[in-house]
Amino acid sequence: MNYVLYDSEVRDNLLPLTYTRPIAELRLGILSIREKWEKMLGAPTTTQTQDYLAKKYSLELKERNIYIDASFLPSGNLVGMIKNLTENQAIFYDNLPIAYFYTPNQNVNFDNFDIISYSHKDVIRISEVYHIFSFNQQAIEKDFRLLTQDRVSQPIPNHVFTQNPQNIFIEEGAELLNCSLNATDGPIYIGKEAIVMEGAHIRGAFALCDHAIVKMGAKIYGATTIGPHSRVGGEVGNSVLIGYSNKGHDGFLGNSVLGEWCNIGADSNNSNLKNNYASVRLWNYLAERFVDTHLQFCGLVMGDHSKCGINTMFNTGTVVGVSANIFGGGFPRNFIPSYSWGGASGTTTYKLTKAFEVAEMVMQRRGKTLDEKEKSILEKVFELTEKYRR
Repeated sequence: MNYVLYDSEVRDNLLPLTYTRPIAELRLGILSIREKWEKMLGAPTTTQTQDYLAKKYSLELKERNIYIDASFLPSGNLVGMIKNLTENQAIFYDNLPIAYFYTPNQNVNFDNFDIISYSHKDVIRISEVYHIFSFNQQAIEKDFRLLTQDRVSQPIPNHVFTQNPQNIFIEEGAELLNCSLNATDGPIYIGKEAIVMEGAHIRGAFALCDHAIVKMGAKIYGATTIGPHSRVGGEVGNSVLIGYSNKGHDGFLGNSVLGEWCNIGADSNNSNLKNNYASVRLWNYLAERFVDTHLQFCGLVMGDHSKCGINTMFNTGTVVGVSANIFGGGFPRNFIPSYSWGGASGTTTYKLTKAFEVAEMVMQRRGKTLDEKEKSILEKVFELTEKYRR
């Protein structure tokens, strides 16, 4: 069986993160959504996404295919039902298609399908950007069970202070110096070749993915995920770094999501709570306006390749697009368009040539290259977001 993870209509709600990736490549918990599905299906997946992303994330069809809405996270019950799908069958949850059987050139009309209702209460759907940190506790717990079942952790060094050590799992090659790990409120997962430096204090639920680093003296509260090859310091709470991003210095990051290749300058902070304790309004690209999240705590959402200078102050519920460079005193706007250059006093357009120069240098430091596929994606994002920079 060939499994296809497709971008459903909620894709635009997940911008700016989905400007540069399909929904399946979003990370929450320990694994990306694709990695979760592949682990539970026991099979690789392919992708149906936007045309401009398809060069990097290609679609492959076979005689027998099952399409799965990538905004839904897998569960044991759901995966079992999906594996048993046959021709002209679909699984629905609250009038929403989760998965359906597909043959090439088939005209998909659900009126002609045998609809199977999914009524289990274990459904998690990532349909808003803030769901990534809102559901991160549950996602870490599920991924932790998935990855550690019937496996034995590397031994916890004697010099590491722990609480609830049976809820801590350390992968091979990880290095833990004199730090503290408190897994009372959720599991703690330390990935391969990851490093936790001395003086760091970590409370679960927490995931430090492969080759990521927690720097000296960091204070990290759950539920937080530090994606592969990322580095964090200072104070972090209930946040997700998808991968290859840095918040390496003092300053606070809370109830936030950073894409890949982001950098947060020293002593930069985001507010995650309004002074009047009111619910936070967040920029929504689909509605093209600020929309009430009904959340009291909501911080920063930052797209890929964006950076901020030292002492940057982000207001509650700020959305930063792709390849923005933010600096200077005061509070920047709550919505900063992609390819913006500047800060509170105003912004100009960050030219593609300059953005590419920086991206190439940043990626080379991690052994990656800005290839033509990546450039074509970033060029398309520049074009798609021009209207917001006017």
